[in-house]
Amino acid sequence: MTAGSVFAFWGVALLLIVVPGADWAFTIGAGLRGRSVYPAVSGLVVGYAAVTLVVAAGVGALVAANPVILTGLTVVGGLYLIWHGTTTFARPATFTAPADGPAGNDWTTFLRGIGVSGLNPKGLLIFLALLPQFTDPRGAWPVAAQIGVLGLAFMTTCGLFYLAVGRLTRALLYGRPAGRLISRLSGAAMIGVGAWLLIDRLLG
Repeated sequence: MTAGSVFAFWGVALLLIVVPGADWAFTIGAGLRGRSVYPAVSGLVVGYAAVTLVVAAGVGALVAANPVILTGLTVVGGLYLIWHGTTTFARPATFTAPADGPAGNDWTTFLRGIGVSGLNPKGLLIFLALLPQFTDPRGAWPVAAQIGVLGLAFMTTCGLFYLAVGRLTRALLYGRPAGRLISRLSGAAMIGVGAWLLIDRLLG
């Protein structure tokens, strides 16, 4: 695998990351709550690390080839996004809590971040379709190791980009009246993405 392949993948990955979706909504919601966005972004990155490992181990191909497993994963992921979006919509940021809250809340945010990215079946399929295209079966490194390197490039870009999104959201909207509306919109976006996953898989 050449450096050119890594940079080519990085360019494609960046385009995918900047498209708004559930990750955006989750990060913005975390930023609007006035807390550190690091637990939220760390959770997203760990979720994508899990997806990378699944694809590198060859499990991703098994999931994609088995409609029952894929449907089950889609339903779980869709329902999780709907649940998380509903709680965010029902309890938008009120800006009454201090920026540094109990560690347990940070842990909960971290776990929710893993769920948002790790339980998204679209992310698994994107990785499954995208990562192998930039590997070289005849290269000096095993394909699994090459997928790991590409996944690391994606996770690094993802972490830096969403960290910027979360911090910018907090700087511009935290404590402002519009922040509560944006918080509700981020919850609605997660509900919409989850519903779309369910409809696309069950009725498509």
